[in-house]
Amino acid sequence: MNQEFFWAFLSAGILSAASVPLVRRLAWRVGAVDYPDAQRKIQDRPVPALGGLAVFFGVSATLLLWMVFSPGTFGPHIKFEYLWGLLLGGAILMVGGYLDDRYKLPPRLSFVAPVLAVLVVILSGVQLSYINHPFGGAILLDTVKVSGYPVAGGLFVFIWILGMIYTTKFLDGMDGLASGTVGIGAVVLFFLSQVPVVNQMDTALLCIIFAGALFGFLPWNFHPAEIFLGEGGSTYAGFILGTLAVISGGKIATALLIMGIPILDVAWVILRRLATHFSPFVADRKHLHFRILDLGLSQRQTVLFLYFISAAFGVSGLFLQSVGKLVALFILLSTMLVLGSFLVIAYNRKGQKEAGNRDTKNS
Repeated sequence: MNQEFFWAFLSAGILSAASVPLVRRLAWRVGAVDYPDAQRKIQDRPVPALGGLAVFFGVSATLLLWMVFSPGTFGPHIKFEYLWGLLLGGAILMVGGYLDDRYKLPPRLSFVAPVLAVLVVILSGVQLSYINHPFGGAILLDTVKVSGYPVAGGLFVFIWILGMIYTTKFLDGMDGLASGTVGIGAVVLFFLSQVPVVNQMDTALLCIIFAGALFGFLPWNFHPAEIFLGEGGSTYAGFILGTLAVISGGKIATALLIMGIPILDVAWVILRRLATHFSPFVADRKHLHFRILDLGLSQRQTVLFLYFISAAFGVSGLFLQSVGKLVALFILLSTMLVLGSFLVIAYNRKGQKEAGNRDTKNS
């Protein structure tokens, strides 16, 4: 099985990387290009989007190869219905992402593809019957069922995956940040799926395929990026990671540890936008990664720093039990509060200093 993991990772990586030049040409030809025409866009030149197509191709082509030539590797945890749900849901996100990157859809329309993709996965049978309680026992989500599907579990899965989609969408504001962070998350879930308590080798295979496609794309996406994930890719990353967290036995706490900083950042930014009567879907430069960048770190330094935090908390989830993960989540929340407070204070001081320098020059 270890050799199979290696070949799956390599296949997805090669297919993803090899398709990037074709996707770049397509993006230029159809006009799906990201121009530095807004304050939050920090690139110094136009960059083709649609990079998510390369990741989607790497994942989908590798999955189809394994489904055809090695179907026995999937099951009992990964049903074929789940795989078709992931493929169809991903295709919906690619279409929606293309339309958004090409025509700059308003938020109310760009919301349609993620909702449809999540519904497809739920209809394919992906469900959550319970969540492990950190102090022992479980919180049941299947007490009320409709046609055999748990209503509370379905609602939880819908909110969870949609939340992950928008987390990675907002995270994708810096070269390589979303693709690398989610790739780290996929690797953590890969190892978690193999621990004796979980023992889901088919889930591990799906995780390593996803990781391979992301890391095959990352060299093209790391600063200075030759291509961006685009709307389709940024939403697809959260879509797959969120679904994997559910399929791998409801490893929600581990996914929260991996994506904790981006999730808390997105929650804070949305609350701030609502409090100031701005749309939560309109992008700005108030995200954590932009604040770190504005303090003087380079793009690469900022991205590598955030990689380190995600990897550190994600790896801790491999060794901690339920109560330990709860403690780690508390530490993560404290880290975010301390880091956020420090950045706000430093950012304000920098602004005051710059304003003082301007006043001095004018006088």
